Amino acid sequence: MGTADAVPGVSGGTIALITGIYDRLIAAITAASPSLARRVLEGLLGDREELRAVWTDIDGTFLLALGAGIATAILTVTRVLHVTLETVPVLTYGFFFGLIGASAVVLRGEFRVDTAGRAAAAVAGVALAFVASGRASAALGETALATFLAGAVAVSAMILPGISGSLLLVILGQYDRMTEALSVFVDALLALATGGPTATVVETGVPVVAFLAGGVVGLLTVAHAVRAALAARREATLAFLIGLIVGALRAPVARVGEEVAAWTAAVGGEFVVAAAVGALLVVGIDRLAGGVDLD
Repeated sequence: MGTADAVPGVSGGTIALITGIYDRLIAAITAASPSLARRVLEGLLGDREELRAVWTDIDGTFLLALGAGIATAILTVTRVLHVTLETVPVLTYGFFFGLIGASAVVLRGEFRVDTAGRAAAAVAGVALAFVASGRASAALGETALATFLAGAVAVSAMILPGISGSLLLVILGQYDRMTEALSVFVDALLALATGGPTATVVETGVPVVAFLAGGVVGLLTVAHAVRAALAARREATLAFLIGLIVGALRAPVARVGEEVAAWTAAVGGEFVVAAAVGALLVVGIDRLAGGVDLD
């Protein structure tokens, strides 16, 4: 799941479906509530039996193991992607384009645009992602609040099959920045272990902590809201979400345009080849999963 969540276009939720843990994951996450927080506080104040009961209710051992695996993969994969974005941006963004485009294709059977409302939702999703892909980076900036919001949006999407949190970071113009921030923070931690300055860890850790804090809020709020919307207006919500994926195809093309002086036949060829590889990867995952089901 961590590897999937680190690349735009592939959803960690899809991997959860493939491995058969999706229902258990959703049950564990949605177990969080204000009353649960109260019970945790009581346990920390001395009621150890209550603390053990809470750990069982949230499937704590499962979440701990899964979270450790996700974190390990994200730390390693984003580090590789940070390097490829710096050294071979055309191939990397072409790969992302293929991942994103194929994700929209494999989800085509999940909804029908056969009413005006669903069509409007799909168009709204495409338009929002298309506009945001070109302007969101400058609009959000690089403040702690922007990082917090990016984390809330991206992490909340991680549990939805077919919808990629990293894709939303690309749309928001925060993907490059967060992969770099994570790599720099890990470097600072490694340096600290060998006698490096603590101040560097604190400085580089600010965006990472802000992102994680936003992610926690996203899981406890936005993810619940999206699932409620799917339950109430499934087809319209899916039309909007998949519209976001289609509109996001602008993002990797725009990023390549920022990296190269001009689109040439050679640049286009690299981009297309990498896109084909990304598309084949998503199709392969979809075949392995037996198709994505967002019910």
